[in-house]
Amino acid sequence: MGENLVIVESPAKAKTIEKFLGEQYTVKSSFGHIRDLAKKNLGIDTLNDFEPEYIISDEKKKVVAELKAAVKKAKTVWLASDEDREGEAIAWHLQQTLNLNPETTKRIVFHEITKNAILQAIENPRGIDMNLVMAQQARRVLDRLVGFELSPILWKKIKPSLSAGRVQSVALRLIVDREREIMNFKAQPYFKVEGFFHPEGTPARTKIKGSVSHRLTSMNEAQQLLEACSQASFQISRIDKKETSRTPAPPFTTSSLQQEAARKFGFSVSQTMSLAQRLYESGLITYMRTDSTNLSQLAINSAKACIIEQFGEDYSNPRQYKTHSKGAQEAHEAIRPTYIEQENIEGTVAERKLYSLIWKRTVASQMADARLEKTTLTLSAEGVREDFTSQAQQVLFDGFLKLYIESNDDETDNDEEDTLLPPLSLHQEMKVLEIQATERYTLHPLRYTEASLVKKMEELGIGRPSTYAPTISTLGQRGYILKDDRKGEEHTITQLVLKNGVITSQTRQETFGSEKGKLCPENIGIVVTDFLAFHFPDILDYGFTAHVEESFDAIAAGKQEWVPTIRLFYGPFHKLVEDTTQEAAPTKAERVLGTDPKTGKEVIVRIGRFGPLVQIGTNDDPDKKFASLAKGQLIESISLEEALQLFELPRQLGEWNGMAISASKGRFGPYVKYGTSFVSLGKKYDPYTVTLDEAITLIQEHAEKNAKKEILNFEEAGIQVLNGRYGPYIKQGKNNYKIPKGTSPETLTLSDCRQIIAEADAKGKK
Repeated sequence: MGENLVIVESPAKAKTIEKFLGEQYTVKSSFGHIRDLAKKNLGIDTLNDFEPEYIISDEKKKVVAELKAAVKKAKTVWLASDEDREGEAIAWHLQQTLNLNPETTKRIVFHEITKNAILQAIENPRGIDMNLVMAQQARRVLDRLVGFELSPILWKKIKPSLSAGRVQSVALRLIVDREREIMNFKAQPYFKVEGFFHPEGTPARTKIKGSVSHRLTSMNEAQQLLEACSQASFQISRIDKKETSRTPAPPFTTSSLQQEAARKFGFSVSQTMSLAQRLYESGLITYMRTDSTNLSQLAINSAKACIIEQFGEDYSNPRQYKTHSKGAQEAHEAIRPTYIEQENIEGTVAERKLYSLIWKRTVASQMADARLEKTTLTLSAEGVREDFTSQAQQVLFDGFLKLYIESNDDETDNDEEDTLLPPLSLHQEMKVLEIQATERYTLHPLRYTEASLVKKMEELGIGRPSTYAPTISTLGQRGYILKDDRKGEEHTITQLVLKNGVITSQTRQETFGSEKGKLCPENIGIVVTDFLAFHFPDILDYGFTAHVEESFDAIAAGKQEWVPTIRLFYGPFHKLVEDTTQEAAPTKAERVLGTDPKTGKEVIVRIGRFGPLVQIGTNDDPDKKFASLAKGQLIESISLEEALQLFELPRQLGEWNGMAISASKGRFGPYVKYGTSFVSLGKKYDPYTVTLDEAITLIQEHAEKNAKKEILNFEEAGIQVLNGRYGPYIKQGKNNYKIPKGTSPETLTLSDCRQIIAEADAKGKK
């Protein structure tokens, strides 16, 4: 045991730090917070300046005992938790719980886990920053007050086991508000006109695409335009050339890293943070919770050397970015590689992807601007009131684009292609090859992805870098939202085509507004949002929530006391809670859709004990029928026809080999039932439209697959050797056992199987 005890919050971080310190240092982990607010009652004394009641949880008692024993053997204790408010609070809780002597206890912070950073921190210790601790405590206390006082109201007025949260409820409102925008959106048809032209005097294959800049509102207008074009002679009426430059994006903050990893790799926000945490604790990147775009001079110099070596002097342009984030609290450094000269790392595929993204973004931020030349051609013809515009973009100097291009949130936005135009001159004749007028429909506002929700929360000042990921995860866990695909609306569109002087017309089916992997509200999420918005407007107000975050920032900066801040909020809030508990009526969250044409009974959609449902008949009707809403169907938007369709399942399709076949939906999706067998319909078939022949084909394929699944069957012993998703395995009862490498499953005997099972059971492995 060394004379010095270093306490960090994670075992991985401890392992990395240990490599840099000598035998005089012992590094231990607290495994995060060692104590938290008591869960019984409120855990806060609201009558005594909101005094928190902290307790050590049962799972942390062993850790605390081990740390206390280590403290007794050490001469100096170094508290080395993370450098943000949460880390400062962990250090304070350790000091309080372990009864550390202030004279022999030192607080050290570093934003990267490198030998230089650790040794420099040890040379420059400080005390615990109580302003940061109180800011964290204020957040924890306020979130507990809101959660513990609001949640029971939701249990009484809506449904048991619901929860509310200061940040999560506002984030949920963003998703619900967006869904309502989409519900109220009415798609409008328009015509988009594009033409393809050949410049006279250029090679025969030269083709230039131009488009009419505004939308035409009717087919009649489109028809008239094409008729005018069929008789017209086009020429270049204007050539505009403009040189522009593009500056690289700044290095990553927590928010921008989450957004870019989602756009480029499809990583969830929590996945990105988990990967970044591992990279940080392994000493590969700087601290991953930051609002800052600042880089150290050492990092800037390292990037410069790297750029000159790889790309040449022309590509280097060292620069420092200013942080514009609202209420930036961890203004140390952006997220960057600890050693910029290290372009690649070892690790999982996902870790390598994220590290490479951070490396490229950091290095690109120190590279020269890209220089581009944008050419805009205007094509006009006498007798045609619309001009066609053609745009091309040529890269004169690629600069940072050689290494990295930032992705875009707007799915409909496409950058201009890099196109080399042939030499063209003013008034040059342009032969019409083809002009298309295609019917399109306006698109509803896009639902949020995890990345775009984080961006919106950051813009509004809701939450902070450490809260984005847990907030979104909590909403999913509570069943308030789901990440889902939406099919969009199918329309019959018309396309008019002018070619060789002749206009032809054709129609086809096309889907508009389909989305993948978007955050969609569930019915209960909408009900909770509406209830809170009506009874607790401040809690769901975006400006109010941002103001609370600013108060935490002021506490952290030592400009505001935490107790008066909480008192100012809690008084009116608690009174509102009491009034709502007594006066608010339970919410039924139901809609009457109309009348069932078969029975003449009322059709109601509502929240039931086990989720949203459709009911035919009133509550006092002994013969009322129920059907659960399908995934993605919402109480406030489902139609009578859609609701009645839910009662059509199960559908009887017919018989095969003397057994009935039916189609239905279950908790694992749509299926067909044949005797006692259930066969998934997958995404290809719909239970409302699948035919008997299609169902029989699926059943036959399922039977063939099952036949191939069984390799051996020792019926007398209840043991099977089966082909599984990950290869052959042994099955006994409900337990599965791995077959040792090098063993041929076809040659196994019953004795072999029993031996494999016995050895696995002895090791506790299955």
